[in-house]
Amino acid sequence: MTDGAADQASGNAAGGASYAAAGVDIDAGERAVELFAPHAKRATRPEVMGGLGGFAGLFSLKGDYREPVLAASSDGVGTKLAVAQAMGVHDTVGRDLVAMVVDDLVVCGAQPLFLQDYIAVGKVIPETVADIVKGIADGCVDAGCALLGGETAEHPGVMDDTHYDISATGVGVVEADSILGPDRVRPGDVVIAMGSSGLHSNGYSLARKVLLEWGHLDLGGHVEEFERTLGEELLEPTRIYAKDCLALAAETEVRTFAHVTGGGLADNLGRVVPTGLEAVLERSSWKPAPVFSLIAQRGRVERDEMERTFNMGVGMVAIVAPEDTDRAQAILTARHVDNWVLGSVKRGESAANGSAYLVGDHSRF
Repeated sequence: MTDGAADQASGNAAGGASYAAAGVDIDAGERAVELFAPHAKRATRPEVMGGLGGFAGLFSLKGDYREPVLAASSDGVGTKLAVAQAMGVHDTVGRDLVAMVVDDLVVCGAQPLFLQDYIAVGKVIPETVADIVKGIADGCVDAGCALLGGETAEHPGVMDDTHYDISATGVGVVEADSILGPDRVRPGDVVIAMGSSGLHSNGYSLARKVLLEWGHLDLGGHVEEFERTLGEELLEPTRIYAKDCLALAAETEVRTFAHVTGGGLADNLGRVVPTGLEAVLERSSWKPAPVFSLIAQRGRVERDEMERTFNMGVGMVAIVAPEDTDRAQAILTARHVDNWVLGSVKRGESAANGSAYLVGDHSRF
């Protein structure tokens, strides 16, 4: 959500230099606010105080918290934005932005409370900004958090008129004695995978290089394996797992989660495996989606490189107590989240710093 273009000064009525002449259109910024305001108002919570247009967003920590701990996360969408700008589709990346932030928050068990965005544009095109904010609002509704505020900054002469970049910071809350993390992980725990919706928002620099620059594929061209166009596949929004993870933590003994982003499955899961333990993951337990095969084949990308760059079909991972495996899978299935047992945690002599690694082969890839 934004409250106007950043640093907007008035023009010179006497005919001298003006902000508008320098490339900053205050009127367009105000029009953008008018267009996105209805979307922003949808993404709210009872704790939100005040409305749009303030200098700061206000959020009351209501509730019977015993020892609340705030969690914060900041992220962006990366070069997936280049695909959105080429396609002229701007709302899906707003959902991506929310997913990248809130799905980091829930790893420690935090409930996302609110998010603030930052949108930098070469030129304020009100309809484009409104589409971005619509997507952000949609994502916040799905995540159960409020869109509390934000900023739109117009950067003439620094960015091309049709280009933009987006980022956001989210804040969540978790009880001190409910914080999830590596200290809870035990030998014998089970690793459950939650399927991704595609590339999510990582690895697009490599995907664009292979498919668009080297392969000369058309974003508007139909791809049989995808049953839609290449552009539609690449713009598939990142899945938002926040509510799914919170439901799982509320009803089963979840040790921790791992959000699979840059660095891939093994590296991200290794961040939540404690010293002396290792998570062994079976490639044979799932088949990566066709988009991963297309990138690997067209770019002759080695498996190690693919697995360090992309999520390969696993967007979020839960480590659960072994006795809660069936229950955890039943909850995820009921919530329409594709899931499977990915592996397990064991003691390892080589796991001095905690680690995760993949073994075996995919059935077809």
